Amino acid sequence: QILGKVYAVLSDEKQREVYDETGMVDEDAEALQDGRDWLEDWQLLFKVTVKDIEDFQKSYKNSAEELADVKAAYMNFKGDMDRIMESVMCVDYTDEPRIREMIEQAIDAGELPSFKAFVRESKRKMMSRRRRAEKEAKEAKKTQDELGLSGENDLQALIKSRGRDREKEMDNFLAQLEAKYGNSAKKGGKKTSAKKRKA
Repeated sequence: QILGKVYAVLSDEKQREVYDETGMVDEDAEALQDGRDWLEDWQLLFKVTVKDIEDFQKSYKNSAEELADVKAAYMNFKGDMDRIMESVMCVDYTDEPRIREMIEQAIDAGELPSFKAFVRESKRKMMSRRRRAEKEAKEAKKTQDELGLSGENDLQALIKSRGRDREKEMDNFLAQLEAKYGNSAKKGGKKTSAKKRKA
């Protein structure tokens, strides 16, 4: 939706002029209220399939780009492997020995400092990370099977499914707020009227 609004503003001459002059966007403008399916529009512009993602993963793994990203994550997180594994693209728990070896080689070559969090990481912490990752992988596989994600439109199906889940979560959240604060507002009203009667 955000990308859609950006695209709508940039492709509408009047909206773009307003933004250039004021730095503001008219949310009520017709260009932003056309009820377009932005997911469809962006898929037409950027046709991304699961195969595209898998191909990217293959070219990214063990590349100079991945090595640079691993080194940057190591420096940013001061050797914390939990955060390194979360931040580097396209890695899962099975990649950890490979990522660790990349870091160790860079330390031995003097390209990276030897952070205590990395060199003295406890086996307990390593195992905890692995168990957590294995659990997440099983849950992801289960979700994939439930959604029947095996064709070219996997990505679209997954995005739509997540969108529906978020809508349900929001509905539940609003219902809880209404139940909680709606009742207390009524109770509050009764207390106020009771006080007035006493006075």
